[in-house]
Amino acid sequence: MSRIGKKAVAVPSGVTVTISGQTVEVKGPKGQLSWTLPEEIVVKQEGAELLLTKAVESTRAQAMWGLSRTLVGNMVEGVTTGFEKTLELVGVGYRAAMKGDALSMQLGFSHDVDVPPPAGITFVVPKQTEIKISGIDKQVVGEIASQIRGLRPPEPYKGKGVRYAGEVVRRKEGKKK
Repeated sequence: MSRIGKKAVAVPSGVTVTISGQTVEVKGPKGQLSWTLPEEIVVKQEGAELLLTKAVESTRAQAMWGLSRTLVGNMVEGVTTGFEKTLELVGVGYRAAMKGDALSMQLGFSHDVDVPPPAGITFVVPKQTEIKISGIDKQVVGEIASQIRGLRPPEPYKGKGVRYAGEVVRRKEGKKK
């Protein structure tokens, strides 16, 4: 039994869920998301809850059960509250600013790095060294945050680079004389 898969997904008021075949569509105050379930999983709506069950007993069905429940839960959470990731820029001269709706960063290169937001993603720069990425799709928010961090990952000697808020960077000692 999957401990995650057997939990029901609570559907808050103001969110409508439409199930057509294997496709689940969730509409809420922040937007709309849809996802097609694997054929091994069956979804039923009972009142204000969604229940996911296995259609067949197989190893793949067992794996897809918990995954499907988590993804449907993330869709419901995304259209109600949304997701946010915060990045920090550490280093002398490392700063970020908004250029229109795109994010423009100075990361120690000879040129500025501009990142256009994908559909459904918004960038906010409250401070020059802080970037907030928000959207309704958890996967897209995490992916764009990872891509921005990958432009200049934190290095272990001085700790300079782009890091997630609260990320601990293990520091190394430099050369001995």
